[in-house]
Amino acid sequence: MTDHLDPHQSFALPTELAVPSSESNFLSQRAYPEPPHAYRSPFARDAARILHAKAFRRLAGKTQVFTRRTSESDHSRSRLTHTLEVFQIARTVAAQLGLNVPLVEALALVHDIGHPPFGHAGEAALDEALRAHGLHFDHNLHALRIVTSFEERYAGFRGLNLTLAVREGIIKHSRDYPPDQFPELSEYLLDQQPPLEAQLIDIADEIAYLTADLEDGLAAGVLHLAEIRDQLPLFATFYSLALEDHPAAEPRLLTNEALKQMLNALVTDLMQTIVAEAHAHHIETLADLRRAPLRLAHLSESMEAQRKQVKAFLFANLYLSPTLEAEHQHAVEVIQSLFAEWTADPRLLPPDHLARVAKEGTPRAVADYIAGMTDAYIEQAWLTHVGNR
Repeated sequence: MTDHLDPHQSFALPTELAVPSSESNFLSQRAYPEPPHAYRSPFARDAARILHAKAFRRLAGKTQVFTRRTSESDHSRSRLTHTLEVFQIARTVAAQLGLNVPLVEALALVHDIGHPPFGHAGEAALDEALRAHGLHFDHNLHALRIVTSFEERYAGFRGLNLTLAVREGIIKHSRDYPPDQFPELSEYLLDQQPPLEAQLIDIADEIAYLTADLEDGLAAGVLHLAEIRDQLPLFATFYSLALEDHPAAEPRLLTNEALKQMLNALVTDLMQTIVAEAHAHHIETLADLRRAPLRLAHLSESMEAQRKQVKAFLFANLYLSPTLEAEHQHAVEVIQSLFAEWTADPRLLPPDHLARVAKEGTPRAVADYIAGMTDAYIEQAWLTHVGNR
Protein backbone atom coordinates (compact mmCIF):
# COMPACT_ATOMS: atom_id res chain seq x y z
CA MET A 1 0.00 0.00 0.00
CA THR A 2 2.93 2.37 0.62
CA ASP A 3 5.43 1.16 -1.96
CA HIS A 4 4.68 4.03 -4.34
CA LEU A 5 3.49 6.70 -1.92
CA ASP A 6 2.92 10.08 -3.54
CA PRO A 7 4.89 12.61 -1.45
CA HIS A 8 2.23 15.21 -2.24
CA GLN A 9 -0.67 12.99 -1.13
CA SER A 10 -3.14 14.74 1.14
CA PHE A 11 -4.46 12.94 4.21
CA ALA A 12 -6.74 15.78 5.26
CA LEU A 13 -10.13 14.94 6.74
CA PRO A 14 -13.15 17.27 6.92
CA THR A 15 -12.33 20.01 9.41
CA GLU A 16 -15.53 19.27 11.33
CA LEU A 17 -14.09 15.92 12.47
CA ALA A 18 -11.55 17.59 14.75
CA VAL A 19 -12.46 18.39 18.35
CA PRO A 20 -12.78 22.21 18.61
CA SER A 21 -10.40 23.98 20.98
CA SER A 22 -12.80 26.75 21.97
CA GLU A 23 -13.41 27.24 25.68
CA SER A 24 -17.17 27.12 25.02
CA ASN A 25 -17.09 23.60 23.58
CA PHE A 26 -18.46 21.11 26.11
CA LEU A 27 -15.39 18.86 25.66
CA SER A 28 -13.24 21.75 26.92
CA GLN A 29 -15.10 21.92 30.22
CA ARG A 30 -13.40 21.13 33.52
CA ALA A 31 -14.85 19.77 36.75
CA TYR A 32 -13.75 23.01 38.44
CA PRO A 33 -14.30 26.07 36.22
CA GLU A 34 -11.18 28.10 35.46
CA PRO A 35 -10.74 31.34 33.51
CA PRO A 36 -9.32 30.94 29.97
CA HIS A 37 -5.59 31.26 29.51
CA ALA A 38 -4.34 34.28 27.59
CA TYR A 39 -2.53 32.35 24.86
CA ARG A 40 -2.96 28.59 25.38
CA SER A 41 -5.87 26.37 24.36
CA PRO A 42 -7.55 24.19 27.02
CA PHE A 43 -5.85 21.09 25.61
CA ALA A 44 -2.41 22.70 25.48
CA ARG A 45 -2.84 23.48 29.16
CA ASP A 46 -3.80 19.85 29.80
CA ALA A 47 -0.66 18.60 28.06
CA ALA A 48 1.47 20.89 30.21
CA ARG A 49 -0.25 19.77 33.41
CA ILE A 50 0.38 16.13 32.56
CA LEU A 51 4.00 16.84 31.64
CA HIS A 52 4.62 18.45 35.03
CA ALA A 53 2.80 15.78 37.07
CA LYS A 54 4.73 13.58 39.49
CA ALA A 55 3.06 10.48 38.05
CA PHE A 56 4.42 11.39 34.62
CA ARG A 57 7.97 11.79 35.94
CA ARG A 58 7.74 8.39 37.65
CA LEU A 59 7.31 6.75 34.23
CA ALA A 60 11.06 7.15 33.81
CA GLY A 61 11.53 4.49 36.50
CA LYS A 62 8.93 2.02 35.25
CA THR A 63 9.56 -0.97 33.00
CA GLN A 64 8.42 -1.01 29.41
CA VAL A 65 9.79 -4.48 28.53
CA PHE A 66 13.27 -4.77 30.05
CA THR A 67 14.01 -4.07 33.69
CA ARG A 68 17.47 -3.03 34.84
CA ARG A 69 17.90 -6.65 35.97
CA THR A 70 17.44 -8.02 32.45
CA SER A 71 19.28 -5.41 30.40
CA GLU A 72 22.68 -3.88 31.03
CA SER A 73 21.98 -1.25 28.39
CA ASP A 74 20.99 2.28 29.32
CA HIS A 75 19.17 2.47 25.99
CA SER A 76 16.26 0.09 26.58
CA ARG A 77 12.94 1.91 26.62
CA SER A 78 11.34 2.89 29.88
CA ARG A 79 7.64 3.60 30.17
CA LEU A 80 8.54 7.30 29.78
CA THR A 81 10.62 7.01 26.60
CA HIS A 82 7.94 4.77 25.10
CA THR A 83 5.37 7.46 25.92
CA LEU A 84 7.46 10.08 24.14
CA GLU A 85 7.67 7.89 21.04
CA VAL A 86 3.88 7.47 21.05
CA PHE A 87 3.64 11.25 21.45
CA GLN A 88 5.78 11.80 18.34
CA ILE A 89 3.84 9.34 16.19
CA ALA A 90 0.42 10.50 17.34
CA ARG A 91 1.01 14.20 16.84
CA THR A 92 2.47 13.55 13.38
CA VAL A 93 -0.68 11.65 12.39
CA ALA A 94 -2.92 14.30 13.94
CA ALA A 95 -1.20 17.13 12.08
CA GLN A 96 -1.45 15.32 8.76
CA LEU A 97 -5.13 14.52 9.27
CA GLY A 98 -6.03 18.03 10.41
CA LEU A 99 -7.07 16.93 13.90
CA ASN A 100 -6.64 18.78 17.19
CA VAL A 101 -2.90 18.39 17.79
CA PRO A 102 -2.74 19.74 21.39
CA LEU A 103 -5.49 17.31 22.39
CA VAL A 104 -3.62 14.41 20.80
CA GLU A 105 -0.43 15.49 22.56
CA ALA A 106 -2.18 15.50 25.93
CA LEU A 107 -3.71 12.07 25.32
CA ALA A 108 -0.39 10.59 24.18
CA LEU A 109 1.41 11.93 27.25
CA VAL A 110 -1.21 10.57 29.66
CA HIS A 111 -2.04 7.23 28.01
CA ASP A 112 0.31 5.10 30.17
CA ILE A 113 0.32 7.16 33.36
CA GLY A 114 -1.75 4.55 35.21
CA HIS A 115 0.65 1.63 34.75
CA PRO A 116 2.21 0.04 37.85
CA PRO A 117 5.88 -1.03 38.11
CA PHE A 118 7.27 -4.02 36.18
CA GLY A 119 5.27 -3.46 32.99
CA HIS A 120 2.39 -5.71 32.01
CA ALA A 121 3.60 -8.46 34.36
CA GLY A 122 3.23 -6.03 37.26
CA GLU A 123 -0.27 -5.06 36.16
CA ALA A 124 -1.33 -8.71 35.91
CA ALA A 125 0.11 -9.46 39.36
CA LEU A 126 -1.67 -6.50 40.95
CA ASP A 127 -4.94 -7.39 39.24
CA GLU A 128 -4.69 -10.98 40.50
CA ALA A 129 -4.07 -9.77 44.06
CA LEU A 130 -7.12 -7.49 43.93
CA ARG A 131 -9.41 -10.14 42.45
CA ALA A 132 -9.04 -12.16 45.65
CA HIS A 133 -10.92 -9.25 47.26
CA GLY A 134 -13.57 -8.94 44.55
CA LEU A 135 -11.79 -6.00 42.88
CA HIS A 136 -9.61 -5.59 39.80
CA PHE A 137 -6.89 -3.32 38.44
CA ASP A 138 -7.35 -1.45 35.17
CA HIS A 139 -4.61 1.00 34.22
CA ASN A 140 -7.02 3.28 32.34
CA LEU A 141 -9.31 3.61 35.35
CA HIS A 142 -6.32 4.06 37.62
CA ALA A 143 -4.99 6.82 35.33
CA LEU A 144 -8.33 8.62 35.69
CA ARG A 145 -8.01 8.47 39.48
CA ILE A 146 -4.48 9.84 39.27
CA VAL A 147 -5.49 12.91 37.27
CA THR A 148 -8.76 13.55 39.13
CA SER A 149 -7.59 12.92 42.70
CA PHE A 150 -4.08 11.68 43.47
CA GLU A 151 -2.05 14.50 41.92
CA GLU A 152 -1.96 17.52 44.23
CA ARG A 153 -0.57 20.66 42.61
CA TYR A 154 -3.34 23.22 42.95
CA ALA A 155 -4.78 25.08 45.93
CA GLY A 156 -8.33 25.13 44.59
CA PHE A 157 -8.87 21.44 43.80
CA ARG A 158 -7.44 17.94 43.91
CA GLY A 159 -6.10 16.39 40.73
CA LEU A 160 -5.16 18.16 37.52
CA ASN A 161 -8.67 19.36 36.60
CA LEU A 162 -8.26 18.18 33.00
CA THR A 163 -10.84 18.81 30.30
CA LEU A 164 -13.63 16.36 29.62
CA ALA A 165 -12.05 15.46 26.25
CA VAL A 166 -8.83 14.30 27.90
CA ARG A 167 -10.59 12.45 30.69
CA GLU A 168 -12.85 10.73 28.15
CA GLY A 169 -9.79 9.82 26.08
CA ILE A 170 -8.02 8.33 29.10
CA ILE A 171 -10.95 5.99 29.59
CA LYS A 172 -11.78 5.14 25.99
CA HIS A 173 -8.60 5.35 23.91
CA SER A 174 -7.86 1.63 24.03
CA ARG A 175 -11.11 -0.12 24.88
CA ASP A 176 -14.86 0.27 25.24
CA TYR A 177 -16.58 0.22 28.63
CA PRO A 178 -20.21 -1.04 28.46
CA PRO A 179 -22.48 1.62 30.00
CA ASP A 180 -24.52 -0.93 31.96
CA GLN A 181 -21.38 -2.33 33.63
CA PHE A 182 -19.73 1.02 34.42
CA PRO A 183 -22.49 3.44 35.50
CA GLU A 184 -19.91 5.44 37.46
CA LEU A 185 -18.36 6.47 34.11
CA SER A 186 -21.60 7.79 32.60
CA GLU A 187 -20.25 11.33 32.14
CA TYR A 188 -17.73 9.96 29.63
CA LEU A 189 -20.28 9.23 26.89
CA LEU A 190 -19.83 5.47 26.95
CA ASP A 191 -22.59 4.98 24.39
CA GLN A 192 -20.65 6.99 21.79
CA GLN A 193 -17.42 6.47 19.89
CA PRO A 194 -14.47 8.53 21.18
CA PRO A 195 -13.13 11.34 18.97
CA LEU A 196 -10.46 10.43 16.43
CA GLU A 197 -7.88 12.19 18.59
CA ALA A 198 -8.44 9.49 21.21
CA GLN A 199 -8.91 6.62 18.77
CA LEU A 200 -5.54 7.03 17.09
CA ILE A 201 -3.61 6.84 20.40
CA ASP A 202 -4.14 3.09 20.68
CA ILE A 203 -2.77 2.41 17.18
CA ALA A 204 0.13 4.83 17.67
CA ASP A 205 0.92 2.93 20.88
CA GLU A 206 0.97 -0.39 18.99
CA ILE A 207 3.16 0.99 16.21
CA ALA A 208 5.61 2.48 18.70
CA TYR A 209 6.12 -0.60 20.82
CA LEU A 210 6.17 -3.18 18.02
CA THR A 211 9.11 -1.50 16.29
CA ALA A 212 10.83 -0.47 19.52
CA ASP A 213 10.56 -3.93 21.11
CA LEU A 214 12.21 -5.51 18.08
CA GLU A 215 15.10 -3.06 18.49
CA ASP A 216 15.41 -3.52 22.25
CA GLY A 217 15.10 -7.30 21.95
CA LEU A 218 17.93 -7.40 19.43
CA ALA A 219 20.10 -5.11 21.56
CA ALA A 220 19.55 -7.35 24.59
CA GLY A 221 20.46 -10.49 22.63
CA VAL A 222 17.08 -12.10 23.25
CA LEU A 223 16.01 -11.69 19.62
CA HIS A 224 18.17 -12.59 16.64
CA LEU A 225 18.33 -10.83 13.30
CA ALA A 226 18.21 -14.00 11.21
CA GLU A 227 14.98 -15.12 12.92
CA ILE A 228 13.34 -11.75 12.45
CA ARG A 229 14.24 -11.65 8.76
CA ASP A 230 13.05 -15.20 8.31
CA GLN A 231 9.72 -14.87 10.14
CA LEU A 232 8.62 -11.26 9.57
CA PRO A 233 8.20 -10.38 5.87
CA LEU A 234 7.35 -6.76 6.70
CA PHE A 235 10.74 -6.29 8.32
CA ALA A 236 12.58 -8.51 5.85
CA THR A 237 11.40 -6.50 2.83
CA PHE A 238 12.72 -3.23 4.23
CA TYR A 239 15.94 -4.86 5.43
CA SER A 240 16.62 -6.18 1.92
CA LEU A 241 15.97 -2.74 0.42
CA ALA A 242 18.35 -1.17 2.93
CA LEU A 243 20.99 -3.77 2.08
CA GLU A 244 20.64 -2.96 -1.62
CA ASP A 245 21.08 0.75 -0.95
CA HIS A 246 23.89 0.34 1.61
CA PRO A 247 25.71 -2.95 0.88
CA ALA A 248 28.69 -2.05 3.09
CA ALA A 249 26.67 -0.97 6.12
CA GLU A 250 26.75 -2.86 9.42
CA PRO A 251 23.74 -5.09 10.18
CA ARG A 252 22.95 -2.83 13.13
CA LEU A 253 22.50 0.16 10.84
CA LEU A 254 20.57 -1.83 8.27
CA THR A 255 18.26 -2.92 11.07
CA ASN A 256 17.71 0.71 12.04
CA GLU A 257 16.83 1.53 8.43
CA ALA A 258 14.40 -1.38 8.22
CA LEU A 259 12.68 -0.48 11.49
CA LYS A 260 12.39 3.14 10.44
CA GLN A 261 10.72 2.17 7.15
CA MET A 262 8.53 -0.37 8.90
CA LEU A 263 7.27 2.30 11.29
CA ASN A 264 6.70 4.68 8.39
CA ALA A 265 4.70 2.06 6.48
CA LEU A 266 2.47 1.40 9.49
CA VAL A 267 1.85 5.10 10.12
CA THR A 268 1.12 5.81 6.46
CA ASP A 269 -1.27 2.88 6.27
CA LEU A 270 -3.07 4.13 9.38
CA MET A 271 -3.60 7.57 7.87
CA GLN A 272 -4.70 6.18 4.51
CA THR A 273 -7.15 3.83 6.19
CA ILE A 274 -8.69 6.52 8.41
CA VAL A 275 -9.28 8.78 5.39
CA ALA A 276 -10.68 5.91 3.32
CA GLU A 277 -13.02 4.82 6.13
CA ALA A 278 -14.29 8.36 6.66
CA HIS A 279 -15.17 8.66 2.95
CA ALA A 280 -16.63 5.15 2.71
CA HIS A 281 -18.99 5.71 5.65
CA HIS A 282 -19.78 9.37 4.80
CA ILE A 283 -18.42 10.61 8.11
CA GLU A 284 -18.02 14.36 7.79
CA THR A 285 -18.61 15.72 11.30
CA LEU A 286 -17.69 14.86 14.86
CA ALA A 287 -21.34 13.99 15.46
CA ASP A 288 -21.19 11.49 12.57
CA LEU A 289 -18.06 9.97 14.08
CA ARG A 290 -19.66 9.69 17.51
CA ARG A 291 -22.60 7.74 16.05
CA ALA A 292 -20.50 5.41 13.86
CA PRO A 293 -20.94 1.68 14.61
CA LEU A 294 -17.17 1.09 14.66
CA ARG A 295 -13.98 3.06 15.24
CA LEU A 296 -12.34 4.67 12.21
CA ALA A 297 -8.76 4.45 13.46
CA HIS A 298 -7.35 1.10 12.43
CA LEU A 299 -4.95 -0.42 9.93
CA SER A 300 -5.94 -1.84 6.57
CA GLU A 301 -6.75 -5.55 6.43
CA SER A 302 -3.40 -6.48 4.88
CA MET A 303 -1.34 -4.34 7.25
CA GLU A 304 -3.32 -5.53 10.25
CA ALA A 305 -2.40 -9.09 9.33
CA GLN A 306 1.27 -8.11 9.33
CA ARG A 307 0.91 -6.26 12.62
CA LYS A 308 -0.55 -9.38 14.21
CA GLN A 309 2.32 -11.41 12.78
CA VAL A 310 4.88 -9.10 14.40
CA LYS A 311 3.03 -9.16 17.72
CA ALA A 312 2.79 -12.95 17.71
CA PHE A 313 6.52 -13.15 17.01
CA LEU A 314 7.29 -10.84 19.92
CA PHE A 315 5.11 -12.85 22.29
CA ALA A 316 6.71 -16.14 21.28
CA ASN A 317 10.30 -14.94 21.20
CA LEU A 318 10.53 -11.97 23.56
CA TYR A 319 7.67 -11.40 26.00
CA LEU A 320 7.43 -15.10 26.93
CA SER A 321 11.15 -15.83 26.59
CA PRO A 322 12.97 -17.51 29.50
CA THR A 323 14.90 -14.27 30.12
CA LEU A 324 11.78 -12.22 30.67
CA GLU A 325 9.74 -15.01 32.24
CA ALA A 326 12.13 -15.05 35.20
CA GLU A 327 11.51 -11.31 35.60
CA HIS A 328 7.77 -11.80 35.36
CA GLN A 329 7.89 -14.31 38.21
CA HIS A 330 9.99 -11.90 40.25
CA ALA A 331 7.42 -9.15 39.60
CA VAL A 332 4.64 -11.42 40.85
CA GLU A 333 6.59 -12.27 44.00
CA VAL A 334 7.45 -8.66 44.81
CA ILE A 335 4.01 -7.19 44.16
CA GLN A 336 1.90 -9.91 45.68
CA SER A 337 4.04 -10.39 48.79
CA LEU A 338 4.00 -6.65 49.50
CA PHE A 339 0.28 -6.51 48.79
CA ALA A 340 -0.31 -9.29 51.32
CA GLU A 341 2.00 -7.66 53.89
CA TRP A 342 0.35 -4.25 53.72
CA THR A 343 -3.19 -5.56 53.43
CA ALA A 344 -2.64 -7.57 56.61
CA ASP A 345 -1.27 -4.49 58.40
CA PRO A 346 -2.18 -1.21 56.63
CA ARG A 347 -0.44 0.72 59.43
CA LEU A 348 2.74 0.04 57.43
CA LEU A 349 1.46 2.35 54.69
CA PRO A 350 2.63 5.99 54.51
CA PRO A 351 0.20 8.38 56.24
CA ASP A 352 -1.37 9.73 53.04
CA HIS A 353 -2.18 6.24 51.77
CA LEU A 354 -3.28 5.03 55.20
CA ALA A 355 -5.75 7.92 55.24
CA ARG A 356 -7.41 6.48 52.12
CA VAL A 357 -8.21 3.15 53.79
CA ALA A 358 -11.39 4.44 55.43
CA LYS A 359 -12.80 5.63 52.10
CA GLU A 360 -11.35 3.14 49.61
CA GLY A 361 -10.87 0.03 51.74
CA THR A 362 -7.52 -1.54 52.53
CA PRO A 363 -7.02 -3.61 49.33
CA ARG A 364 -7.62 -0.63 47.02
CA ALA A 365 -5.51 1.73 49.11
CA VAL A 366 -2.64 -0.76 49.07
CA ALA A 367 -3.00 -1.30 45.32
CA ASP A 368 -2.95 2.46 44.73
CA TYR A 369 0.28 2.75 46.72
CA ILE A 370 1.93 -0.10 44.81
CA ALA A 371 0.77 1.16 41.42
CA GLY A 372 2.45 4.52 41.99
CA MET A 373 5.86 3.02 42.70
CA THR A 374 8.79 2.89 40.34
CA ASP A 375 10.65 -0.39 39.84
CA ALA A 376 13.55 0.71 42.06
CA TYR A 377 11.27 1.97 44.83
CA ILE A 378 9.22 -1.19 45.05
CA GLU A 379 12.37 -3.34 44.98
CA GLN A 380 13.71 -1.42 47.96
CA ALA A 381 10.37 -1.72 49.77
CA TRP A 382 10.35 -5.45 49.12
CA LEU A 383 13.88 -5.88 50.48
CA THR A 384 12.94 -3.84 53.55
CA HIS A 385 9.65 -5.55 54.35
CA VAL A 386 9.84 -9.05 52.85
CA GLY A 387 12.88 -10.01 50.82
CA ASN A 388 15.45 -10.14 53.60
CA ARG A 389 13.46 -12.48 55.84
